[in-house]
Amino acid sequence: MTLESAISDLQETLSHARSASNWRWLVRQRLSILRQALSDERVEAREGWLTPRTGVMERERRQLLGRISAVGAGLLDRLEADGVATEVRRLINDVEHYRQRLHDLVYDSVAMEIGGSE
Repeated sequence: MTLESAISDLQETLSHARSASNWRWLVRQRLSILRQALSDERVEAREGWLTPRTGVMERERRQLLGRISAVGAGLLDRLEADGVATEVRRLINDVEHYRQRLHDLVYDSVAMEIGGSE
């Protein structure tokens, strides 16, 4: 599953009725899928000037994976449904920002390969 579809599925799950008996289970499953999709995302710099940005992206990815684990392991069971939804939305927002920076990095890499703007 792609990162984009994992984010979309999790957002959809958050919009369902939180009173449903399996809501927390669905959120946990979607978090697991998001974690796997984020784990599969790899950034490699082909150009030396992109190496520092690649390192920053890798650190950010590891932090996001840790946050997903924390929400899935503890917060999901301890917080009320509204609190869970708030935390997961914050997490989704941060993952989306990461995804955008990842796309920017890929764009910069490709722009440099084909000449880019001068």
